[in-house]
Amino acid sequence: MTERTTGHATRSEVARGITLVQVSGALDAASRHPVAAELDAAFETSPDAIVLDLCHVEFLGSAGIALLINARHRAARLGIPFAVAADGRSVLRPLQVSHVDEALPLHPTVDGAVAAVRLAAT
Repeated sequence: MTERTTGHATRSEVARGITLVQVSGALDAASRHPVAAELDAAFETSPDAIVLDLCHVEFLGSAGIALLINARHRAARLGIPFAVAADGRSVLRPLQVSHVDEALPLHPTVDGAVAAVRLAAT
C-alpha cells in the first residue's frame, strides 16, 4: 500500500502583487483545510493575481478538485486573475477525467502561470 504525505500549503509573494500558494502532498478531504485557509488568506489580501502551484501534489481527490473549482469561481467574482501550475499525472489525470481541466487556467510551470496572470492583470 502506498502511503500519501499529508497536504501542506504555504503562501508567498512571487512577484509584485502576485500571490503564490504552493501545495505539496495530498489534496483531498483530509488535507483540504490548510490549503483552503491559505487560499482564503490570499484572497483577503486582495492581490493583483493568485497562482496555485500543484506541481508537488502527490494525490488529488474530489475534495481537492472542488476546492480548485471554488477558488476559480471566487477569483472570477472578485476580478482577480487566477492560474494553476500542475505538471504531474497525479493532478492532471483527475482533472482530465472530471473535465475540470477545461475550466481551469492550467500551466505546466509556475513561471508560465505567473506570466499568464501578470498579462491578465495588466
